Amino acid sequence: MELNEISAQVVDAAMKVHSVLGPGLLENAYEICLKHELEKRGLRVQQQVALPAVYDGIRIDLGYRLDLLAEEEVIKELKTVERILPIHEAQLLSYLKLSNRRLGLLINFNVVHLRTGIKRMVNNL
Repeated sequence: MELNEISAQVVDAAMKVHSVLGPGLLENAYEICLKHELEKRGLRVQQQVALPAVYDGIRIDLGYRLDLLAEEEVIKELKTVERILPIHEAQLLSYLKLSNRRLGLLINFNVVHLRTGIKRMVNNL
């Protein structure tokens, strides 16, 4: 499956989850439901994937975790915050770089209309 197809499926699934649950819940609720919704659509999804860093040739487990990873390609970083801040975007970009992946979606479920809470980010490797 192509990155754009995976991304479209994630956005559509997130919209469905948000329309059913609405805003205001804990991040974990959206994470579990989004994983379920994506798996129903036939996507392979991993939850809370460990993300080590490599520094000076040494692999270091720093405790970072990807919220969701679809098809081993697209990172989903989920938030339930008042608004997305530049540090949230920087976090996703760092995750993309550390994992050598090209596409990530930053999804804030704590909004009235989810379309305003989704930011697509790319790592040009």
